[in-house]
Amino acid sequence: MLSRTAENLFWMARHIERAENTARILDVAQRSALLPVVTDIEEAHLWYAPLKITGSAKGYAVKHGLAKADTVTHFMALDPDNPASIYSCLRLARENARTVRGAMTSEMWEVINDSWLEFNRQPRQMDYEKFQVFFDRVKVRSHLFRGVTLGTMLKDIGFSFIKLGTFLERADNTARILDVKYHILLPSVDDVGGAADYYQWGSLLKSVSAFEAYQKIYRDVISPKRVSELLIFRGDMPRSLHACLNEVEAALIDIDGTSGKEARRLAGEQHAELHFGRIEDAFGHGLHEYLTDFLKNIALLGQEIQTDYLSRRHSMLGAEAAPLKILENP
Repeated sequence: MLSRTAENLFWMARHIERAENTARILDVAQRSALLPVVTDIEEAHLWYAPLKITGSAKGYAVKHGLAKADTVTHFMALDPDNPASIYSCLRLARENARTVRGAMTSEMWEVINDSWLEFNRQPRQMDYEKFQVFFDRVKVRSHLFRGVTLGTMLKDIGFSFIKLGTFLERADNTARILDVKYHILLPSVDDVGGAADYYQWGSLLKSVSAFEAYQKIYRDVISPKRVSELLIFRGDMPRSLHACLNEVEAALIDIDGTSGKEARRLAGEQHAELHFGRIEDAFGHGLHEYLTDFLKNIALLGQEIQTDYLSRRHSMLGAEAAPLKILENP
């Protein structure tokens, strides 16, 4: 397969996954905002979190200043100037798909194209209820694309690059969501274990579709340590770091090729750490530090994949993220 074709499939999948994750983050942020806040500073602190997760904080501050519900939601969902917005992700996913229509099935193209056309029919001014419907539609469209891909595409090397992009992006986003809740939204000592803290941890689980899984596995009150264990080390939790690295390593093995030895080594090393690691070790090291190290390794793996397999004619672009850079499509 040509490196340019592989690159388009890889980034198509990453942008679709990123659009879904941004919709999940904004959905939870809007629900969390229903809790009473007293000052503009408290509101800004709450809405700073989704900006930090997606690496949009600097661009937002230049354009809008203090974080507020309406402007953050519009900036992250509909603003074409924000490279991490849902608008930008869907546009780039469609552009990548259009370039390699011959490498994917007609059903896959129809889902992506229809999603883009449906998005452009959306009003640019929406209230809370309309945004909730919009976020649900973005998530459903992402699920539909993955289902159609799994059900119609030949399981060849192109399929492996789609899988690689999807789960690399998902691992990155899950780590960022968990890190921001634990490191930025950490409540005061008096609030730990309180109603607001419980609601925030429950919202985090819902943002990665893990609330029911948590209840089924632990059958107990929500605790930060168990939430972290579920989203980092549980291989049977679809959006956990462990489950994502299972798929990333498998995709790299399927792709094979003599040029990808370093990428496979990095993926295998990270996978082994998650496979044999324990939550006690992560908390002993410091959860923020553990997740920061993971994000550094994921960024390094993404760069190695770009170098080994994808087009080398393009430089990597980035948007500021916490604590690292979010990779943008070349």
